[in-house]
Amino acid sequence: MDDEQRRQDDWAKDRKHRLPTFQEVLSRRTRPPVDLFMFYLFLQREGAEDILDFWLDVQQHENLCRAYFKDVRKSGRTIREDWPEYWDYARRRGSIYGTVVGLNPHTGTKRSTASTGEMLSEQDRHNLATSDEKAARSPSPRVTSVSPGGNTAVGTAEPPRSTTPFSLSGRTPTLFKRASRAPTIIPRSQAITRQDLIASAERIYYRYLSPAGNTPGSTENHEIYLPPALRIHSFPLSSSHEPRSQSEMALMAQIPDMFHAQKEYCYRAMEQDAFPRFLRAKAFGNLTPVSALVRLIAGLVILWVGLAVGFSLIFLDVQPKSKRFFLFLPYTVAILFLISHQYELDPILVFLGQSESTPFRTLRIREPYVKKLLLGRAIWVSVLVAACSVALTMIFWAVPGHRL
Repeated sequence: MDDEQRRQDDWAKDRKHRLPTFQEVLSRRTRPPVDLFMFYLFLQREGAEDILDFWLDVQQHENLCRAYFKDVRKSGRTIREDWPEYWDYARRRGSIYGTVVGLNPHTGTKRSTASTGEMLSEQDRHNLATSDEKAARSPSPRVTSVSPGGNTAVGTAEPPRSTTPFSLSGRTPTLFKRASRAPTIIPRSQAITRQDLIASAERIYYRYLSPAGNTPGSTENHEIYLPPALRIHSFPLSSSHEPRSQSEMALMAQIPDMFHAQKEYCYRAMEQDAFPRFLRAKAFGNLTPVSALVRLIAGLVILWVGLAVGFSLIFLDVQPKSKRFFLFLPYTVAILFLISHQYELDPILVFLGQSESTPFRTLRIREPYVKKLLLGRAIWVSVLVAACSVALTMIFWAVPGHRL
């Protein structure tokens, strides 16, 4: 525990004068309110947490494959001897596990170094660039999909798909979302087998890549958007029996690298779309949308009450005139709520070192540079609230009374 805390402190020192990168957030090297947990909650509010779930599950799948390859090498056998079909596939097509399985690093890792931008069409790049506009789902016919065997298949019309990974895709964000599934984890109570790899890939496919109607026993749609070139149309293998035919063995050789291109696409999509908005929300503000909306409503109601009392004091010509200075209290509270809604920042919470994780539930701000940014903005908001409150109070104090 002390070593982990020391590593976190070292990483925090490296970010003393900058915001964290997306890779640092995914690597769990950041602290609240810009850590992985807060990013997950941010995506959950938008109904897009399945994108991150998919990335985490594929990461776990790849870690499982690495563990299998390491177990094989520890047993004294080579990957070429244990799994000749995969060895041949990786040697011909490249693999992200090149250094693990003993391939030449200059020829065996081309998959991991390929730019995701090369996989995207101009339309996909445009969709990513304009995803903040919340484009409607595209009513295009079924497009060519990629099968694990490399063959393509064209089907009939399918239900409309999202045009970007962060289009709402018919899933409306709600105040009380379902509890999302945890990443795929297979406990290592025994040695990892190839069937475990198939089972892991099968769960990922049926959870995220298969249309909702084709997912066995599922009533929820977790299908994520992928561009046509990256869609997987079918999963011909089964975890219930071992592959026997030559074609099944050839398909099984693709299991370790099956989702890497899709994972890279989701990574770039989150990095370019969701992550900048997450930083704007959490590094420059400390309120959730629901909490900010409640402050807006409360601020308007309190401001209405304050104005009603102020005009009453004027038109009833209440004496002494100094009683009008008590209007400073409702005006201050109302303006504080209204400006907090506008900036999505509550200065009182910032001065207490707190940031909201979910509506009206807070956690401590521990990221140094974010704390510095929020403190500066909180001071500015406080000055603005004080100036507006004083100005409004003085206006109502200076107006001469006139009894109607």
